[in-house]
Amino acid sequence: MHVCEHTRTLRIDLMSEPPNCCICLDEFTNPASLPCGHCFCLGCIGEYWRIHGACQCPLCKAFFPTRPQLKTDQTVQTEEATEPLKAGEVPCDFCPAKRRAVKSCLVCLASYCDTHLEPHYQSQDLGRHLLISVVKNLEDSVCRVHGKQLDRFCRSDQTCICAMCAQTEHRGHHIFPIDREATKKKGKLKRRRMKLQQEIQERLRKVEKMKLSEDQSGENPKDAQAQNKELIKQLEDEIFELQRKNAELEQLSETEDNLHFLQRFLYTATS
Repeated sequence: MHVCEHTRTLRIDLMSEPPNCCICLDEFTNPASLPCGHCFCLGCIGEYWRIHGACQCPLCKAFFPTRPQLKTDQTVQTEEATEPLKAGEVPCDFCPAKRRAVKSCLVCLASYCDTHLEPHYQSQDLGRHLLISVVKNLEDSVCRVHGKQLDRFCRSDQTCICAMCAQTEHRGHHIFPIDREATKKKGKLKRRRMKLQQEIQERLRKVEKMKLSEDQSGENPKDAQAQNKELIKQLEDEIFELQRKNAELEQLSETEDNLHFLQRFLYTATS
């Protein structure tokens, strides 16, 4: 009798706990019900079907020949809608209120919040699209040939490439992760800026010295004075150009995203 009472109490405790999605093993996020009655996070079941290439329930193995219409509860979205974006978060491309994007699509080249991502899990055609973690400036982050994320750097050709590029046209080349190459080039950028600053200081000292000598010797012929002024102007033009270049490199060094840093670094090196 005591055992039965303990079992009944345990069942009540289990039933009182919030239900979890059996795919991510966490509390439901935008829960979606399948025709068989089982419930999953909309993103979890959408990714499960995309990866396995078939619409099947992970629990009862019920098979659906065509992608079923999933029943979702949109009320879970209202609380997050009022939250402002945090630093580094990417806004949804389709939200007037600019809610936080949770996925980026490499086919649509857009980022989506939970609500606007739903068609990618509901539609048969959109369900084939490749979804990845949210990416800023998505158009510049994707390989134009293979449609995959640029996450490698080819030192042989000095260009950012994707995993497919590394196995095809860049096969056998010196290829490194984007982050590692960015660290190396940031060190190179720092040395380049130090050299620029030295050149600026050297020219400033020359200009100061030439102006001082011009003031002290008022007996110089007019031709010599004209030549001296011409040299000073030439040095000042060089200083202006070096300062412009230094400001450009300083702005480049503040680029947070490693991929975009490399892309801008390569452009700066060739310009």
